[in-house]
Amino acid sequence: MFSRKKKIKKKSKVLTEDEEIVKKANDQNNPLGHLVAFHSFSRNGLDVALKCCKASQLDKITIDQLFELLKKNMKQMYEESAWGWNEKDKFFEMTENSAWYLIASTKEGKTIAFSHFRFDMDYGLPVLYCYELQLELECRHKGLGRFMLQVLELMAFSANLRKVVLTVFVHNLNAVGFFKSHGYVVDETSPASTLEEQFDYEILSKSNKRISKS
Repeated sequence: MFSRKKKIKKKSKVLTEDEEIVKKANDQNNPLGHLVAFHSFSRNGLDVALKCCKASQLDKITIDQLFELLKKNMKQMYEESAWGWNEKDKFFEMTENSAWYLIASTKEGKTIAFSHFRFDMDYGLPVLYCYELQLELECRHKGLGRFMLQVLELMAFSANLRKVVLTVFVHNLNAVGFFKSHGYVVDETSPASTLEEQFDYEILSKSNKRISKS
């Protein structure tokens, strides 16, 4: 998964109500802190602890581990797309100050799964944008991915964000099926392929049902 770079520019220095929501979400010390029941996952042979922090709080060893997992899982997917794989740009994206991480680690300290996400404005709405949800191969199909996705949704909706948004390659059939089976639908901002132009990705989202659409 990855993010489009289209954002709404601010017209003034005065924050709108929605921008204030995003700022408040980003000002949190630990968005996972109040979700005590989701600090660990023990199921189907997995026993891991979860933590949430900003990219700036991670040491180089952890950052390198996260990047290697992403590269192992996604490099070929990127190479098969019109976007291509740019290792330098991807690493920069993962280490920007606005990046947040949800990380699952074993008792021995090995990182086995992570999500790179951001609290951001997207097409004029405050959202949690999921850039990545990556798991080691041996940890899949055990409920951890679904659990982490649920944590992202809880962090987003408890912060009054409108929706969780993500981008997925259409040729990544496992990812498309995973997200759609958990209530994600094609977002209204997703580009539509035509006979003249074909897109190899689509935008999926899940709305915060507690907030009515504007």
